[in-house]
Amino acid sequence: MAHVPPVTIHLPHWREMARHALVPLLESTVIPLGLFAVLLHTAGFDAGLWAALSWSGLAITARLVRRRALPSILLLSTAILVVRTVVGLWTGSALLYFLQPSAQNFLFAGALLVTLIGGGRPLLARLAEDFVAFPDALTSRPKVQQFFRRVSLLWAAVFVVNGVTTVTTLALSTVEEYLVVSTAGSWSVVAVGIAISLWWFRSSLAGEGVRLRLGPAAA
Repeated sequence: MAHVPPVTIHLPHWREMARHALVPLLESTVIPLGLFAVLLHTAGFDAGLWAALSWSGLAITARLVRRRALPSILLLSTAILVVRTVVGLWTGSALLYFLQPSAQNFLFAGALLVTLIGGGRPLLARLAEDFVAFPDALTSRPKVQQFFRRVSLLWAAVFVVNGVTTVTTLALSTVEEYLVVSTAGSWSVVAVGIAISLWWFRSSLAGEGVRLRLGPAAA
């Protein structure tokens, strides 16, 4: 059998990948949560709600004005934040406000599994593009498509664990303790999921004769 030389696929430089991943993460999660926490202590519950929602609306508006792509994670998180804000303002309950994202972990897990049923492109693959700009030469490979379908099961489990953890923390802690403990716990679980996903991704490509390189190809 003739030897097939390995294929080298170039990914963006790690600094570009970090910037690409950091911006939607800050826009959709870190900044709204930070604004809510600060305003909760300084101006009250309602002010925290409006601050978080206003930031998400501003982030979407800024991207539309600049004619930049809207990340799926930003649209999804903003839609969820609208529902949370309406419920929070209507009930005045911090418990219900924080219970919603905890419950939504289970909805995310279900959504990941549902997109596997139809045989189309998994939801996880679309969300991954918000954080890593994969070239078509990589995403079009059958092994990579198979990887995203299989790793969707892993991330469904991650969301379930996150949901159980945050609901338990919310039931046993104050709001301030919940913000600290749930954030640290969620990020720990997500970090483990990312580490396993990266190892799984590299393993999936090992038998394909594909080598990944950071940075553009040499001229």
